[in-house]
Amino acid sequence: MPKILVVDDEPNIRQLVTDVLTIEGYEVEAVGDGNAALASIDARRPDCVVLDVMMPGMDGHEVLQYIRMVEGGHDLPVVMLTAAADDAQQWQAWTEGVDYFLAKPFEADELLRYLSYLFASAPV
Repeated sequence: MPKILVVDDEPNIRQLVTDVLTIEGYEVEAVGDGNAALASIDARRPDCVVLDVMMPGMDGHEVLQYIRMVEGGHDLPVVMLTAAADDAQQWQAWTEGVDYFLAKPFEADELLRYLSYLFASAPV
């Protein structure tokens, strides 16, 4: 199964997303900040990143920009989760190259549908 990196500074959200994905059979690594996310991506590239926007220190937009700058980073799917799901946040995320955008509170089924679509259409 694909490996998903979950990045969220809120332990409850991080655990919820981890539980939902684990139940569906995904391999999940969860971290609490942007620096840990970048270290994880560099150590063992995931198949997808579920990324919170508002985090202390390095926010989700900065993490996304870094991902897109590194070699092969344009091919790494990124799903952004945010409680600040206004038009400006969404526009910024889309222009930075996010693959999917979910507003908190989010429906777990919507995330699972996107991942199912993503991995069903991935080259074998």
